[in-house]
Amino acid sequence: MPPPMRSFLERLAGARVVAVIRSDSPAGAVAAAHAVVRGGITSVEVAFSTPRTEEAVAQLRRELPEVLVGAGTVIEPGQLDAACSAGAQFLMSPHLDPDIVAQATERGVPFLPGALTPTEIHAAWRAGAPCVKVFPAAQLGPRYLAAIRVPLPHIPLLATGGVTTANLHEWLDAGAVALGVGGSLVRGSEADMTAAAREFARAIEAIANGDGSGRLAH
Repeated sequence: MPPPMRSFLERLAGARVVAVIRSDSPAGAVAAAHAVVRGGITSVEVAFSTPRTEEAVAQLRRELPEVLVGAGTVIEPGQLDAACSAGAQFLMSPHLDPDIVAQATERGVPFLPGALTPTEIHAAWRAGAPCVKVFPAAQLGPRYLAAIRVPLPHIPLLATGGVTTANLHEWLDAGAVALGVGGSLVRGSEADMTAAAREFARAIEAIANGDGSGRLAH
């Protein structure tokens, strides 16, 4: 794996949680990102369901240089171009499109495509993804992720869907490198988001210190 991709994986594993942000405006996305970062989250993804996502990404890259900022729901080459031009440090999608993964790889930008079955996950890895997004993960749960890790231990996995502070340790214990968190984190007012982020940050710290129920993956 090229050093830049390995460096990204290290930062992702250190962040543990990627806040998945969807808003009805770039300004709303930026405000939500700042809110969760104030609570201790160090990685955010602005989904392309947000109007003019690239504007939000560019602003966050300027205002939060210490945070890992990415773009999600990248399903078309034009979105990839816009996100890369805005300075996105990683990209995600809900599905696997080998052509888009290849284009991102050529640009040196980590692309985490969505996959669910062992065949899809392995195909995503073969396409060049440094980490594969297991989606939707909530329907199958941590035990499914752990089962996938048995025959495919070399493929880093990020689980998205249904992650809460109550089950965070279960996902990490199952072998997830990191977790994408939307509804249980980015909801309500900015104060609500910051409070939720603090709960996640405390849970992550407890696990790292060995005070939680789970253990660090990788």
